[in-house]
Amino acid sequence: MSTAPSHSSSPHIPQIDPVLSLLDRDASILDFNLRVLDWAKRPEVPLLERLRYLCIVSSNLDEFFEVRAMLHLAAFANNDRKGLYSVKTFNANYAKAAQLVAEQYSLYNEALLPALEANAIQILSHGERNAAQRKWVHDYFVREVKPLLVPVGLDPSHPFPQVANKSLNFIVQLGGKDAFGRHNDIAIVKVPRVLPRVIQMPSKVAGHGQSFVLLSSVIRAHLSELFIGRTVGQFSQFRVTRHSDLAVDEEDVENLRTALRHGLQHRNYGEAVRLEVSESCSEHLSDFLLKQFKLPPVALFRVAGPVNLVRLNQLIDLVNQPDLLFPAYQASYPKQLQRGASVFERMRQGDVLIHQPYESFDGVLDFLREAVYDPQVLAIKQTIYRIGSDTAMLDLLREAVRRGKEVTAVVELKARFDEEANINVAEQLESVGAQVVYGVVGLKTHAKMLLVTRREGRVLKKYGHLSTGNYNPRTTRLYTDISYLTCDARLTADMDHLFMHLASQSRLHRMNKLWVAPFYLQRKIIAQLDAVGHAAEQGQTAKVMVKMNALTDAELIAALVRAGQKGAQIDLIIRGACMLPAQVPGVTDNIRVRSVVGRFLEHTRVFYFVAGDQESLYLSSADWMNRNMIRRIELAWPVQDPVLRQRVVDECLNLYLQDGRNAWRLDADGQYAKLEKKGRHVHSAQGILMRRYASGAKQKKTG
Repeated sequence: MSTAPSHSSSPHIPQIDPVLSLLDRDASILDFNLRVLDWAKRPEVPLLERLRYLCIVSSNLDEFFEVRAMLHLAAFANNDRKGLYSVKTFNANYAKAAQLVAEQYSLYNEALLPALEANAIQILSHGERNAAQRKWVHDYFVREVKPLLVPVGLDPSHPFPQVANKSLNFIVQLGGKDAFGRHNDIAIVKVPRVLPRVIQMPSKVAGHGQSFVLLSSVIRAHLSELFIGRTVGQFSQFRVTRHSDLAVDEEDVENLRTALRHGLQHRNYGEAVRLEVSESCSEHLSDFLLKQFKLPPVALFRVAGPVNLVRLNQLIDLVNQPDLLFPAYQASYPKQLQRGASVFERMRQGDVLIHQPYESFDGVLDFLREAVYDPQVLAIKQTIYRIGSDTAMLDLLREAVRRGKEVTAVVELKARFDEEANINVAEQLESVGAQVVYGVVGLKTHAKMLLVTRREGRVLKKYGHLSTGNYNPRTTRLYTDISYLTCDARLTADMDHLFMHLASQSRLHRMNKLWVAPFYLQRKIIAQLDAVGHAAEQGQTAKVMVKMNALTDAELIAALVRAGQKGAQIDLIIRGACMLPAQVPGVTDNIRVRSVVGRFLEHTRVFYFVAGDQESLYLSSADWMNRNMIRRIELAWPVQDPVLRQRVVDECLNLYLQDGRNAWRLDADGQYAKLEKKGRHVHSAQGILMRRYASGAKQKKTG
C-alpha cells in the first residue's frame, strides 16, 4: 500500500564520491547529436539517408533549445555563477551547439550538395539559375508566394510583429521614404508555414536530372517586388526558437484538457532562446533582432545556408531515386506467433516476446484485433502516450466500443509535442462512449500497457501486453523496442491494479511482479544494485548490464558507483545523455559506458542483474532519469522464462557490447571515442538482427 511521494521539493542529491564530478547532462545531449551527425558524414551511407541524418540533428537541436535552453538562459540573465545552471553552463552549451551547427553546414555545403549534384539532383540558388529557370521561379513567386506575403514596415503604429517559433522570416533594410514621406527603414516579412520550403522545377526548365529551389531563395530574389518605390538594401532570413515546454498548474485547473488546449495556442510565442540568421547578415540587422528578442550575442547563430535544415526532409520525399535510400527492410511476423492463428491460444502456452522493428508490430495489432472481435472479451484497457497519426489502433478501440465492450483509455495529455494529437484521440474515444481518464495529477503516465479481460467458462481471464515503447505503428518500424504478451495471472493482476489506481486514484494495491514508479521502481533498482555489490564483496559472480536511452538520476548513479567499487562488473549501453563518468581511475574502473547509434533509433530498456547464483532481467518503460523515477507513472516487469531471458540478453545486450561499427565509448575525460574495429568479421548489432530476422521470415514463407 503506497502513496505517491511529494514532488514539491527538490530531490536529495546523494554524495556520489568525493573525487567524482557528474558530467553535464545538456553537454551529453549535444554530444549524442555529434554521434548522429557522424552518420551524415559516412560515405558508405546512401546519400539521401545522409541528408536525413542531417535533418534529424537539426530537429534534435530545435527540441534541445525549446526544452533545455531556458534553464541556462535564465541563469545567464540573472548572472548566476554557481549551480547546475549558470553563466558557465550557458556559455559552454551554447558554444558546443554553435560548433555542432557549424559542422552541419560545412557538411551540407562541402559534401552533401556536391554529392547531390553528382547524382543529378540540384538545389539552385538565384545566381545558378539560367534565364528560363529565373522566369519560371518569378512566375511561381507571383502566382503562389507573393499573394500570401504581408511585409510590415516598422514604425510606432506598426511595431515588431509576433514571430512564431521556428518560422521563416526576412528582415529588410529599406532606402528612400515610405508613401507618407517617412524614413522607416526596417521591414519584416513573415513567411506562412503553408508554403513548401523545397520546390521542384518542371522538367522543361530543370535541365539534366532533377532541379529544386528553396523557398527562401525564391523570396530573397524578389524582395524588391514587395516594396514598390523603395530600394532594398541589406537583408537576411531569420528564425527564432522559443521556449516551448508547456507549464500548466494541474492542481489549479478544473479541466486539464481545456487548460492544455489553451496553452497550446501560446506555445509558438514563448520566450526566445535562439536566433538564427544568414551568414551574411549585417551586424546592424542582427543586433536589431537580438534586441527585439532580448537575447545575448552568444545566442546568435549565423548559418551558411537555409535557416531550417529540417525542412530539407521535403527534398528526400520529392527525389525519386530508391538507390539513394537504405534498402527497404521488411520486418518478419513475430516468430512466436503464427499469422491467422489465435494470439490468445498462443499466450496460454507461454509468454511471447516481440523484438521490434525486426519483428513487426502486426503481432500486437492482431492481439488487439482478436480482442475486439471476440464476443467473449468483455473489457479492454490501454495507456496512450504517443499513438501517432496512424489510425489502426484508434480504429480498433472505437470498434470495440461499438461492439459493446468496456473500453478504458488512460490518455497522457502532457506527452511533449504530442499534446494536441492526444487531446484529439481522447475526444474521439469519448465521442463513441469509451471511458477516458488522464492519469494522476502531477505525474505523466509513461507506462505502456494493454489489458484484455475475457470470459472463459466461469472465470474471467486477463491477457496483457507490456512494452518498452509507444503504441505508434509508424515508430515501431523505426525504433528498437520489446513488446511482451503475457497471461501470467500475477502480472496481469498487477496491471489491473495499476489501471484501477490511474482511474480511481485510490491507493495502489501491493504489486506481485511489477515495479512501479514513482512508488518503488527506483528503490527496487537500488536494492538490486546493492545485492550485486554485496555478491562482489563475497567473491561471487557480480554483473550488471543495462540498456536504455539516458542515465541522469543521481541516486541510481550513486548505487552503480557503489556496486562498481565493490568489484561488480558493469556495462551500460546508454544511447543519449549519460552523467556518469566511466573508467575514472580508482573510482569507476569497473564501469564501462558505450553508446550505439544505428539505422534504427535505440529505444529498448533492459535491466540485467547477476548476484551470485541469482539472475534477474527486467524490461521497462523507464530510463534512469529523475523525472522517470519520481514524476512519472513507469513500470518494469520481469522476464522469468529462461529461454526468453537469454534471448533478450543475447539480442539486446551481448550483441551491442560486441558492436564494432556503430558503437562509441565514453572515456574518463567525459568524451566519446568511436570504436572502429577493422576486419571482415566486424559487425553491427542492428545489421546482425536485420539479417537474422529477415532470414527467419524467408524460412517461414518457404517452409
